[in-house]
Amino acid sequence: MNILRTHTALLLWRIFLLYVVLMLCRILFYIYNIGIVGPISIRDLGSLFCGSLMFDNVSILYANALFIVLSLVPLHLRESRWWQSMLYWYYVVVNSLLLVVLNISDAIYFRYAHKRFTADDLFFAENDNSLQLALKFALENWPMVLAGVALIALLVVGYGRKQEPRNGLSGVWYYLISTLVLALAAGLSIGGIRGGFTKMTRPITLSNATLYTPDNMRATMILSNPFCVLRTMGSSGKLHYEQYFDSTELVKLYSPEHYPTGEVRKTELTGRNVVMFVMESFSAEHSALLSPNLYEGEQQRGYTPFLDSLMRQSYTFFNMYSNGKRSIQALPAVWSSIPSFKSSFVSMPQAMAPMKAMPALLADEGYRTMFFCGSNHGSMGFGAYARQVGVQELFSREDYEKAHGRDDFDGYWGIWDEEFMQYMGEVLSESQQPFFSTMFTLTSHHPFVVPERYEGKFPEGKTAVHKCVGYVDEAFRRFFARYQNEEWFRNTVFVFVADHVSSEKFSEEFRHSPGDYRIFGFMYAPDSALFGEHRAVISQLDIMPTLLGLMGYDKPYFAFGRDVFGEHRDIPMALNYDNNLFQAITADYLITFDEKSIVGVYAKDDIAHSHNLVGEVSTEVVERDLKAFIQSYYTRVEAKDYLADDTVPESEPEP
Repeated sequence: MNILRTHTALLLWRIFLLYVVLMLCRILFYIYNIGIVGPISIRDLGSLFCGSLMFDNVSILYANALFIVLSLVPLHLRESRWWQSMLYWYYVVVNSLLLVVLNISDAIYFRYAHKRFTADDLFFAENDNSLQLALKFALENWPMVLAGVALIALLVVGYGRKQEPRNGLSGVWYYLISTLVLALAAGLSIGGIRGGFTKMTRPITLSNATLYTPDNMRATMILSNPFCVLRTMGSSGKLHYEQYFDSTELVKLYSPEHYPTGEVRKTELTGRNVVMFVMESFSAEHSALLSPNLYEGEQQRGYTPFLDSLMRQSYTFFNMYSNGKRSIQALPAVWSSIPSFKSSFVSMPQAMAPMKAMPALLADEGYRTMFFCGSNHGSMGFGAYARQVGVQELFSREDYEKAHGRDDFDGYWGIWDEEFMQYMGEVLSESQQPFFSTMFTLTSHHPFVVPERYEGKFPEGKTAVHKCVGYVDEAFRRFFARYQNEEWFRNTVFVFVADHVSSEKFSEEFRHSPGDYRIFGFMYAPDSALFGEHRAVISQLDIMPTLLGLMGYDKPYFAFGRDVFGEHRDIPMALNYDNNLFQAITADYLITFDEKSIVGVYAKDDIAHSHNLVGEVSTEVVERDLKAFIQSYYTRVEAKDYLADDTVPESEPEP
């Protein structure tokens, strides 16, 4: 039949084929990440399918808007051989890259990052080892690569290149009908991209996925690319946020400006050196001390025996939570007490503004400030942010290799943690005091390898990361054994905090919020009164103000966190942004907020989030504090204002 060979019919078939390919990509995504997403019941399939179609509409239209126009342009030119050849190559190349390759890569990326690939993640491509890592991921995930090749082949064969379009119309009817079809396609495309046709419809965003399932991980599965990338591209430039309070009321409710009162702190560490370890992927799940319930009756009592013993001699935060799930989100949170929500703060253009973070504040007090990271100089954007916040000296792989040769590169990320930790100790031993030093560890990261001399020494554990965790724990033990008797060591407060949870988890508790944000966090100060257990909720944002308080810092400063010893909060909480919702983690609940109202309240022991307690639990105080925090954050970011007024206000705002 000629009707099946018309331009419109062939276009409909080719677009339909793209829906099939995206749905197959989603099935592969689910199979590959079933341990994270969890089982899906039959009754949920209909809702998930409808949500998936909505996002697939947008992905297909983003990638194929030009193809649709060129296929329906009301000119006989489109019947020419070269025009048809151009359409074929556009269809195959663009959809292979934007639909197949991007979504297959997304399935692999999600396994490690627990988020879809968005515009924020593009900065990773700037690293020198990006190609090497991509090849490594491809080799490790070769079944997905083969599946991608098969899907591309489906596009090539299914396109039907040999089917030349035919027309049963001629004269004025050809142009009239073709123009009407093009106009109809344009209208449907606009509605598809927006997610509807009414005046009340706003262009869909990532958060629309939660309309089809209350579970955050399933909501993430509904999404597809290139929607996630293109919809978030440029989002960090222009800010959209709710104005809950007028400026006067907002300052009364919450302000990131701190004015120390000089009240007695738990302990004084004035003038001490500070050495901070930001530990890659150190989930609280790894520790038998932090998560004893996970190791009851187990022969293997956790994977951090040295750090567990050190925490017993430290001030330990048993309920420490990260602000995000990516390393680049940790440094602003820890150094600057500035969170990342919809976009990583470092990647936002508004981040390029004057600020006085902890390194700069201590530098003003005469501290030498240093940052140690065993990766290549400038990689991951760490060094650039370190410079921005007042770190004077950067020590990287290149500096290590000048001193110790090139034999200690791990082949992927940088220098092995043990060797680089020892190198930092050597530099600190020769440094004038006081100093502020940070080391970002690397080894407990994919591809989860340890030095050959340690093969078989550490327990393989229940996940791929556990032997690496054991290795890093041993690296700390050796570092302490070598330097603990040195004068600078005894005059130092050591801060240990993870950047985020590991991508590798073995317990259900840590596969879901809030467990998938719970991390290591403690402070160790030899020969001091800094000792004990902190059981209340605390986050990475609280490290800077708490440490400054302990050190007796008495000048105004800017921080979104609080000094847990010197500043009161009615309901201590940790805040983050997960799968398009703000989250507040309190002592008893996980509370989710969609910028309008509280949409989820789950008891912490309700791991699967099966019972939403909205309306059953009082959340007025949390909602008020959430709104004040969010509005204050975006107000300050929009104004690029990260400094505290040196003039103490007449009435100090509530922290």
